[in-house]
Amino acid sequence: MCGIIGLYHPTENVSGEIYDALIQVQHRGQDAAGIATWDSKKLSIHKELGVVTEVFKTNESLGLEGNVGIGHVRYPTAGCSDVSEAQPFHSSNPVNICLAHNGTLTNSDEMKKFLLESRFCQLNTQSDSEVLLNLFAYELSKTDFDVLQNSHVFEALKRVYERCEGGFAVTMIVGGVGLVAFRDANGIRPLVVGKKDDESFMVASESSALSALGYEFEYDIDPGSAVIISESGVVEKSVCAESISHSPCLFEFVYFSRPDSVIDSISVHKSRLRMGDFLGDKILRDYSHLEIDAVIPVPDTSRTSAMQVAHKLGVKYREGFIKNRYIGRTFIMPLQEERKKSVRRKLNIPFYLLMIQLLEGQQANKLLKWLEKQEQKKFYSHLQLLLLNFKIFMVLIWLLRKN
Repeated sequence: MCGIIGLYHPTENVSGEIYDALIQVQHRGQDAAGIATWDSKKLSIHKELGVVTEVFKTNESLGLEGNVGIGHVRYPTAGCSDVSEAQPFHSSNPVNICLAHNGTLTNSDEMKKFLLESRFCQLNTQSDSEVLLNLFAYELSKTDFDVLQNSHVFEALKRVYERCEGGFAVTMIVGGVGLVAFRDANGIRPLVVGKKDDESFMVASESSALSALGYEFEYDIDPGSAVIISESGVVEKSVCAESISHSPCLFEFVYFSRPDSVIDSISVHKSRLRMGDFLGDKILRDYSHLEIDAVIPVPDTSRTSAMQVAHKLGVKYREGFIKNRYIGRTFIMPLQEERKKSVRRKLNIPFYLLMIQLLEGQQANKLLKWLEKQEQKKFYSHLQLLLLNFKIFMVLIWLLRKN
């Protein structure tokens, strides 16, 4: 999971607004951040390890010139935690191309081998995003253009779709063309487009970023489709994938996305309410013998579902965890030891708990160890923890009883 932004403005530099937009998708990646801009002649890039406010501390880093730009916040699903892996990635062959990618290529090694054997490029990182950049550059070079047109970009993307497997949502600067955005044929990762009255456009991972910056939602980019916003603001769309099967990632609705986002016309908040309905009905149906006094969520993403579970069961909803707001999202931290340490600092458990819905394994492990200690002190008589099962979750029920 990463967060990506693309921005076009008719007359003004866009780096400052991309910075603001990246703040809105910071929850999608905390490892690194970067911005690239294009002024029709020159490409400017600034990227570093850290969150957005750490990477862009100076006026110089935000003084990137250009009315077309892209931005990226990274959660490392491939490669390592090194500044060389920070995005956007850049290639100057056959033209200036800069790419920001959210997703995972499942055949990245195969594509890397193909590119190396073609002797088109040498790869400098372990990132599948660099592979995707160079694959597009390779296919664009094969169009044998004299003057680069939108049709050449769409033709190259069609070949990329034929070769690539996995999930990808991309914003890209192509010199001489403008801002390009495209989404994999399964629509695994979200990508939306918004517009302002001044004819500026924004592409973002989530609709919440559009609304926060005053953009009106226009549309979700369809699975297998690409959009080009030219250097003069003309929009052109094309379907580039032959086989399309819309099957978005469920974890976007469960955990990744902000609750105020809408993905493919589905409200994230409402989807979590429905998950709470489902879990509440399941408890009433399969575990009606249990005496449940309260529903307590592990903050933050389970709150919406937990409130609905409590409503379904007719029991109290209570906050039982004190969250340190200055600790980032532990799920997307790159190293296991870092996740463990941060979870210990992130959540404190001040009083009696009876039922808890958990979404993250590290939080569950911490809680169980804490409860074992408390049980010896006879603070607990009964506890049920439920992990919701939606394809990627395991269902586990633990019952701890007083000695």
